[in-house]
Amino acid sequence: MADTIESVGALLDALERRHENERKVSIGWLFDQLGDRTYGPALLLPALIEISPIGGIPGVPTFLAGLIILFSVQILMGQRHLWLPGFVQRRRISHDRLMQASRALRPVARRLDNWFHGRLEWFTQSGWDRVVALICILFALTVPPLEFIPFASTIPMAAIALFGLSLLLRDGALVLAGLTLAIAGIAAGSYFLMR
Repeated sequence: MADTIESVGALLDALERRHENERKVSIGWLFDQLGDRTYGPALLLPALIEISPIGGIPGVPTFLAGLIILFSVQILMGQRHLWLPGFVQRRRISHDRLMQASRALRPVARRLDNWFHGRLEWFTQSGWDRVVALICILFALTVPPLEFIPFASTIPMAAIALFGLSLLLRDGALVLAGLTLAIAGIAAGSYFLMR
């Protein structure tokens, strides 16, 4: 089990750990790297992967949205350690693609870690994590239909990433930012689907 992760940079560091001969890594291994503070990373990691170049692979956004729903339901139920089914744990991702995504996210990670921490903490404490989980479920449900519109699924996933980041960094201002982006995403998604 990894050390407790309390920054985006530390999350990316954990994902880059591997044995030299590994060409692919399993989803289960990735989540083993998250440490004990899993709520934030469990929401943030799939959303970041979807926003990265990996999210352009057909079917990947929907799969990642399914993971977010699975984790969010467990957060709603108050689970302290999040569970993954065996068939999901065994799914493998190319380590090269993972490294490509990590390198692309490094500059953003540095800025996020510098800018966000410890504001309006009561938005990230007990009770609010369940509100965040419920919102994440609603947003993840919008991803499968939005996947057919280029880059449209990035909007709800960006909001989910903000919610995950808020729990990871204990920054309630990010909850408010995520809610704002969520409302904008709903409005944009409704517009495109009604055309």
